[in-house]
Amino acid sequence: MRESAGYRAALAAITLLVVTVAGCWAVLTPAFRAPDEPQHVNSVLRLAYGGDWPAPGEALMGPAMILARQEAALQSDIPGRHWIRIGLVPYTEVDPLPDDQRLRVTAQNALPWPGMSATAVDTVDQMTQHPPLYYAAAATWLHATGTADARWDQLLLSLRLFDLLLLAPLPLLAAATVRTMLGERPGARPAALVAAAGVLFVPMSAHILSAVTNDALVTLTGAVLTWLVARVLTGDLRWPTAAGLGVALGIGLLTKVMAAFAVPMVVLAYVLAGVAARPVLAELRRTWWPRAGRVLVVGVVAFAAGGWWWLRNLLVHGAVQPVGIPERWEPVPNEGIGHFTTTVVTAFTRSFFGDFGWLELRVPPAAFWGGAAIVAVLSVAALVRRDSRVHVTVLLLLPVALWASVVLNAWNHYVQTGWITAVQGRYLFAGLAALAVVTALGARPPARAVPWIVAGGGVVAAASLAFAFHGMYWGPRDSAADAAARLAGWSPLSPGQLVVAGVLALMAGGLAVGACVRFAVVSTSTRVVDTAAATASTAATTDGTGASV
Repeated sequence: MRESAGYRAALAAITLLVVTVAGCWAVLTPAFRAPDEPQHVNSVLRLAYGGDWPAPGEALMGPAMILARQEAALQSDIPGRHWIRIGLVPYTEVDPLPDDQRLRVTAQNALPWPGMSATAVDTVDQMTQHPPLYYAAAATWLHATGTADARWDQLLLSLRLFDLLLLAPLPLLAAATVRTMLGERPGARPAALVAAAGVLFVPMSAHILSAVTNDALVTLTGAVLTWLVARVLTGDLRWPTAAGLGVALGIGLLTKVMAAFAVPMVVLAYVLAGVAARPVLAELRRTWWPRAGRVLVVGVVAFAAGGWWWLRNLLVHGAVQPVGIPERWEPVPNEGIGHFTTTVVTAFTRSFFGDFGWLELRVPPAAFWGGAAIVAVLSVAALVRRDSRVHVTVLLLLPVALWASVVLNAWNHYVQTGWITAVQGRYLFAGLAALAVVTALGARPPARAVPWIVAGGGVVAAASLAFAFHGMYWGPRDSAADAAARLAGWSPLSPGQLVVAGVLALMAGGLAVGACVRFAVVSTSTRVVDTAAATASTAATTDGTGASV
């Protein structure tokens, strides 16, 4: 077996593992218990049933979603919630509605009825502050799969599976980016496999990207941009590559404003393309016009594909990103920059690694601070390496720009109202592939370490699923069987189907580790053979010359 074949098999197995883990999250997470999931589903239904795209703040929740939230007991507290609210019935004490009594979505209840008005904040669908591309694609999926008029729980699962399709290319793109940057160097394939497995070490990504959210599409476009930027950095100045960057950026811009923060990364990539080993200023003076031309193509294509939406917002609404939901709290005096800094850094870090449910179920501090420390150390290691310093600097622009934009937005709101809002780690997921690539370039593991790293990712994923299962379904006086029965009672799947989903994930984990072991064995053997052949060749050419004396 050749090393390349072993690599492809291992990459396919890791991708399968990532998808099956996310699939477990899709069936484990209680209905609508992910950030803004009811509103995301409502906007999909609006387009699926021929509705329009109202101005930000004017879209309403349809009757189907209002009733579905009630049937899903969304106004209850899961047992592991970080702060149990007084007066609410615990989720574990609500009896799941039998399947045949659950609401079915129809043309009569999907859209707001004539004369409906907002009676509370949760009756407003703020998603029309975003462009409609994700929602149109998801609506098309509902019609293609015949689930547009299904029961609400079946429709919800269908949309979650749609987001799994958007997640599936992420490991492949991360691996392709590493291979693009390292070429045929000895450590390229092991590093690529580690990058592919990187999302397993960020459990929140599987939780969020298996829920119904436009973050799924913007994360995919961020990964495509990362891969294409890597191609540019390694000297690919072809016009089709520039056009591809423009299309990917435009799709991202027609999904969410987060895509706009990839622009600095794209521009700097063309500035530094292929000049890492040559004098930068001299090379730029010689080739500035071709580089500028490519950047212009990226900009024109991106604007035509999706950037126009934000100019439209400015002309129609007077703001690039209009507010989609009314202010919910009365202004209060803020508590200073120290309180802001500690709160934002902690909340951002925690919700990047694990703040499950609707930011209800918090992982222990050691988990998210430890994860952040590992990412920081490996990023520094990648920056220190001379052969990756320039490329890593460019890739890190995306997550850094995203982080800075969220913090700045939160600071402005804090100064105006005294409240800290909209600080969520999922807003970094457009740069998730870039972070996976950077950490893999910092680690540069030998082939024999890859199975251990992938196994470690599998353990992190399994532990996170177990933690979420306990925190979401396991009441204080329950047994494991009680919690499992509660999951089955709420799920649109049968108990047998839930067991199959778990078994498939375990099998995918074993397959991934096994494929990586096989790759490590083949890779090590190949290196030994190559070294021996090189040694023999050297001995043959120097024999009799006195060079070996």
